[in-house]
Order: sequence, then C-alpha cells, then structure tokens
Amino acid sequence: MSGFKSHFVFNRSQRNGIFLLLLLIIVLQVGYFFVDFSSEATVSPEQKERIAAFQKQIDSLKKQNSLKDSIKVFPFNPNYITDYKGYTLGMSVEQIDRLHAYRATDQWVNTAEEFQRVTGVSDSMLKKMAPLFTFPEWAKSSQERTATTRKNSLPSEKLDINHATPEELQKINGVGAVLSQRIVNYRESIGGFNHEIQLNDVYGLSPEVVERISSRFTVVEPVVKKQDVNSISVISLSELPYFNYELARKVVSYRDRNGKIRSFEDLADIKGFPRDKIARIKLYLSID
Repeated sequence: MSGFKSHFVFNRSQRNGIFLLLLLIIVLQVGYFFVDFSSEATVSPEQKERIAAFQKQIDSLKKQNSLKDSIKVFPFNPNYITDYKGYTLGMSVEQIDRLHAYRATDQWVNTAEEFQRVTGVSDSMLKKMAPLFTFPEWAKSSQERTATTRKNSLPSEKLDINHATPEELQKINGVGAVLSQRIVNYRESIGGFNHEIQLNDVYGLSPEVVERISSRFTVVEPVVKKQDVNSISVISLSELPYFNYELARKVVSYRDRNGKIRSFEDLADIKGFPRDKIARIKLYLSID
C-alpha cells in the first residue's frame, strides 16, 4: 500500500511542472475554439473571383463531356439543325448562325459538300457529321438530274485550236492567263498548229495539261501543206517551224552530196539536226 502511494507523491519542482503542463493544455484548447485557422482568411476577394470562374469552367467542361456521353445522335436532315443540336454536334455559334441565315433565304442544303460551304465546318468535323446526314428523295433526284444535264451539256465536237481564244483555253483545268497567252503566241510564231502534238513545244505545258487541251481542241485543217524534202529550196525550208537558215542549208547540202534523202533517219545524221523534233518535222515535210 505504501508502494502504491509513492506514485502520487511529488516534490515541489515536479508539481510546478505538472501545473505548467496543464496550463499549456488549457491555452491550446482555448485557441482551437476561438482562432480561425481556415485558408479563406488569407484569400483576397480577387482570388476568390478567379477561383470561382475557374471552377465554373471546370463544371462547364464536365457538363459537355456528360452530354456527349449521354446523347446519342440519330440520322437527321442538316437543314433543320437547331442551336442545341448544333452545340451537341460540336458546331460553333458562328457556324450555326450561317446555316440559319442561309435557310432564311429559302434555300436548302442538299449535299454534305454544300453544308460545309455554307457553314464553314472543317473537313474533320464534316467527316464525322456527313454519315448522319439524310436528304429527301427529291433532293437526290435533283442531284442526278443536274449531273445528267452537265454531262449532256459538254461539247460533242472539238474546237479548232488554231482559232481558240485565250479565254476559251483558260476553261481547261491547268491553263491560266499566262499559259493561254503563251499558247496563242507560240501558235502565231509558227504560223498555226499542224497537229496537237505541237502543244508539247509550248513552255510550261505538262503532258497532262496537253492531254486535257487535246480532248477539247484539235487541228481541223493543217495550216501548212507538206513539201518534198528532196525538192524544197533552202529559203522555203528555213521558213518552216524547227528550221533556221543554217540548218536548212545543211539539209540541202547533205541532199546534194548524197543525191537523195531516203528517210527521216538520214536527217538525224546531219550535225545539229533536232532529232527529238522529227515527229513534228514530219508534219511539214514528206519524202517522195
């Protein structure tokens, strides 16, 4: 019993220590109940506004994601897109307004391409939306009639390349103002085309463009008749396309030395003769 009491017997310094500990505990408890430790006490009104705005943006993004996940879009006629439907499809306010303004003029969108032209949506967005578009049967029939009309309206006969104007040539895909004028200038410099193959001699015309021109234009009648290479004079030969006086003199000299030119391959033996132009030269010369 005496041992048990010894645990509760303290000297003066120990009692003072216990008293200070109790006093510290009381002070901390009072401070806990009466002092505000929340972070809001150090946040300014401006910071609170920014935090609220940021939180609003987060809520808006969450709402958009929830809408996209929860809303299933069914096939529809794009002429009747509402503001809400356009929003769920990802269209901007400006794009939706363009469609409504177009419809206000009593016009209809009848193809996906026309929808993109009117609204200005991107290719990637159109790729996602187009499979959902449905158009009435009368619109499809109208498209087929338009395509047939365009096909039937194409010219059935080719035009004469020697009378084509720059404006007519510019209707060919790949021929602009510069190339069309260059074709006319070259045509005049050689006295007119004898064959469409001579379009290849016009600087800047690719083989694909030459093929397109040839599908719409042709030489109705050669402008220069063929002359016999074994009887033509130096002057007459020098006046033909692809020749000058010096080359014409060499050809006539070769003919005089050998008695007669038997083939165009013989001409290839003449120094300086344009071997790559033999196909064009055949349009103006013959061998009799």
